[in-house]
Amino acid sequence: MTSACISSVPRPAPAWLAVVVASVVSSCAQQPVAPGAAGAKPDAETAAQTAAPAAAERGPELPKQELTEQMLYEFLLAEIATQRGNAAVAAQAYADLAQRSRDPRIARRATEVGIYARMPETALGAARIWLESEPESAEALRTVTSLLLSLNRLDDAAPYLQRVLAASEANRGDTFLQLNRLLASSRDKQALLGLVQRLAAPHAGLAQAHFAIAQAAASAEEDELALKEVREAARLKPDWELAALYEAQILQKRSNDAAAARLAAFLESYPKSRDVRLNYARLLVNQKKFPEARGEFQRLLEVFPDNTDVLFAVAVLSMQLEDFSGAEGYLKRLLALDYRDRNTVRFYLGQLAEEQKRFPEAIGWYREVTRGEHFLQAQIRQAQVFSKQGDLAGARNFLRNAEASNNQQRVALILAEAQLLREANQTGEAFKVVERGLEKLPENTELLYDYAMLAEKLDRIDILESSLRKVIRIKPDHAHAYNALGYSLADRAERLAEAREFIETALKLSPDDAFIIDSMGWVLYRLGHPDEALKYLRRAYAGRPDPEIAAHLGEVLWALGQRAEADKVWNDALTKTPTNDTLIKTIKRFQP
Repeated sequence: MTSACISSVPRPAPAWLAVVVASVVSSCAQQPVAPGAAGAKPDAETAAQTAAPAAAERGPELPKQELTEQMLYEFLLAEIATQRGNAAVAAQAYADLAQRSRDPRIARRATEVGIYARMPETALGAARIWLESEPESAEALRTVTSLLLSLNRLDDAAPYLQRVLAASEANRGDTFLQLNRLLASSRDKQALLGLVQRLAAPHAGLAQAHFAIAQAAASAEEDELALKEVREAARLKPDWELAALYEAQILQKRSNDAAAARLAAFLESYPKSRDVRLNYARLLVNQKKFPEARGEFQRLLEVFPDNTDVLFAVAVLSMQLEDFSGAEGYLKRLLALDYRDRNTVRFYLGQLAEEQKRFPEAIGWYREVTRGEHFLQAQIRQAQVFSKQGDLAGARNFLRNAEASNNQQRVALILAEAQLLREANQTGEAFKVVERGLEKLPENTELLYDYAMLAEKLDRIDILESSLRKVIRIKPDHAHAYNALGYSLADRAERLAEAREFIETALKLSPDDAFIIDSMGWVLYRLGHPDEALKYLRRAYAGRPDPEIAAHLGEVLWALGQRAEADKVWNDALTKTPTNDTLIKTIKRFQP
């Protein structure tokens, strides 16, 4: 029976098990052999001779004890249970064996199995035996500490953490840097901060100790203390990039400008700091300071000319700044350097060629975009280029034959075809395209919303309202459906109180959307509150200088007698978008 059990184990017991068993056997090798155990003594002696040098290499003095039947049974039970995936039985068997044997190797194995079995208390008991039987083991010390922290027993962990710090004098700074990672699972952030402060107190001259306090303070949402400590870390170690970056990260919660100023100051003293310059450049992008950001990335590129991530960032910023030739050069360099995301590069090269009206070249780049994130959009852009070349029928046919793997992609192709027709002033045909799409996908909110917008252009207000109400029923948090419904009523000066309710709902759902803010101003103007309307319209135009928002703002300014400013708003918008129908009609009404 025992033979059958053992033969079912898929792999032999670990080597350390043979060593431990042999070590125990060697202590009783001179005892009489039990009746019926013929041949056992020579095997045991051979095992003992093999184990002796290994035990000597192990380091700590191992306990001497008899290999009893019970102990051997527990060894086999634990190991077979492990092999068969019964982790709880294995963990308990090893824990009992560790308790009885006080052998560090068994205790270590018991700890590992206890952790694997998700029995942290069992693992902790075994780890303590491991540390007691092998007190010089750094690994045993770290394991006991980690288990106590995982159980959120900070006070119990404190003396062990002090031992960890005391034992790692040469690497104490690194240990402090790892401290908050060890403590991350603690739920009581204030208690964690207190613990880190106690541990750091004897090491006031160590920058990493102050940095650890800063991290714990930030985690406890005590940003003032975090700033104080990270600044002390930077004072002790002025060239430390990590301290500068972390201070900027804390400052960014208050102000992008303050964070950028900190990084800029560091770069003044240490201009070769790559990580700080990279983060400074990204921060400038967040601030929409694109020329400055590109300058920083270009400086990085001078030092790391083949860094594809930096090269890609410079390319994208060049596109943002409409430096098309520069962007194209950077993107082609990326292809030469075998950049990992070649499809994105090809897609952007297609956009650049299209922007410069090099249509055949644009189509060539779009065709090279293979399966992935940009594939469908590349298909749509090809159709748009066909249309720009005057082949609307070919563009529509291309979209209808484009491959779509799901309903979301089918909707995107339908909307793309409708947009081509809209741009060609074929609103009625665009309406029919979306209508046919709704026959197959009647609950799709994207199609319903576009259907409503096209219905408005055709003066089909009944369809506009019913479609938008259906969108709201299907998706009650669709801010733009509420806004479109409210704005359409306000623009026609109908049911203004109801229009205001719709727009207020939209504003609650999306409070920073410039178009919804514009609608709020417009409905207030229609309700006879021009002063209040002006506040919303100024805010909307500051957020997005769109020509239709400019039309509304100018009209309200004109109504309030501020005609010079109204003229300026209209003229500025007209310079940028000379063909906008709403803007042109508004100006003509007041300046015939």
